[in-house]
Amino acid sequence: MRTVVMGAGRSGLAAARHLTAQGHPVVLTDSRPDPGPALELDLAQAGIPGVWGDHPLALLEGCGELVISPGIPRTATFVREALDRGIAVIGEVELAHRLIRERKDGSRVLAVTGTNGKSTTTDLTAHLLRASGLPAIACGNLGTPVIEAAESAGPGSVFVIELSSYQLESTLAFHAEGAAFLNLTPDHLARHGDMETYRRTKLRIFEGQTADDLRVVPVAHPEWWQDAPGTGRPARFGWSQCEAWCDASGAMTLLGEPLLHRSELRIPGEHNVENALAACLLAAHGGAAIAALRDGLRTYPGLAHRIALCGERGGVKAYNDSKGTNVDATLTAIRALPGPLVLLLGGTDKGASYEPLREALAGKLRRLVFLGEAIPQLVRDLGDLPHEVVPAFDDAVATALSLAQAGDQVLLSPACASFDQFDNFEQRGDRFEALVQRWSRS
Repeated sequence: MRTVVMGAGRSGLAAARHLTAQGHPVVLTDSRPDPGPALELDLAQAGIPGVWGDHPLALLEGCGELVISPGIPRTATFVREALDRGIAVIGEVELAHRLIRERKDGSRVLAVTGTNGKSTTTDLTAHLLRASGLPAIACGNLGTPVIEAAESAGPGSVFVIELSSYQLESTLAFHAEGAAFLNLTPDHLARHGDMETYRRTKLRIFEGQTADDLRVVPVAHPEWWQDAPGTGRPARFGWSQCEAWCDASGAMTLLGEPLLHRSELRIPGEHNVENALAACLLAAHGGAAIAALRDGLRTYPGLAHRIALCGERGGVKAYNDSKGTNVDATLTAIRALPGPLVLLLGGTDKGASYEPLREALAGKLRRLVFLGEAIPQLVRDLGDLPHEVVPAFDDAVATALSLAQAGDQVLLSPACASFDQFDNFEQRGDRFEALVQRWSRS
């Protein structure tokens, strides 16, 4: 019986390569008309046959299992037909979990889901575990496919896995010794249909848990998780007294032990206090000592392009939040910093109103700098606020830095895609950081 891998993205390719290396017959299928010369050569050298441009149902003949990429819904015709024929449909995460458990080498799984903050919490949890001398690997939705991490990891590793709702749709026996459900706001409803289906999909992260496992959940929203599957022990985080909390003075406490003051975190904002509390619960469950947690929290720099401090001069701090590609993300960044702010906005407009930024900027705005293709829309929505119009990116950054005064923060959080002047938000953020570093040394 062969395995069909549907979708030739990074996770699909990783699954196909793993199965082929293990001696399993595999066929890769993708809706793209062709793989391109480089991938075609790579697949030929790996011995992986591909079917391109369509997903013919004939591929399901003799198929024992279908591995689908996260972007493919279970309502797709090919997937629906596989399910109707009784063929198991899983994702790359389930395949990787199977490998981790088959090794029986003491490796453990910690997992993170939620609408926002998943990547930071996943990366921070791994950082905290490593600060305690434990071999931890951050993987999953934030970058490295879990199967790649599992193949290269040594015995006794702790896999900290970011899981999207798309990935959780296709888990079967997945079991995390510790799992966190951070928050829930409307997202991906075109795929899930409604908030309740989206919520239930997120809760699948707890499905395989036993009484020895930890269920990390927000204390302020028990309605999100009280009917969660599995029998994991709840550990709550938030702003009222619970297992991991921050009081009104900013003192952070874990399991009755003082951690540190929130001002000692390098990642700004109340949302990152919550992420840090959840990460500490997971890392402590994974074996991290409290002293190591304190050290790890103090040294964690944050993920690139997510409200990351990248330079300072004359009392002015510059933050790269190039990942802020929509209005909601930019709102989070504005709220995370005390101000006064010089805020760079613009790029490729996504059609949403920028009006919601107005309230968050009240009382903390020094000046806006509008740039890129979205200038007309920005002027329409926010043009009555103090602003400059500087279309070219490098010139806009130079203008923003020149406008800032001691005590200000210069923030790149564009609320727009990057495609007018850059290939992606990473390239945009890297350019901002290079310009800021040049400024900070001058």
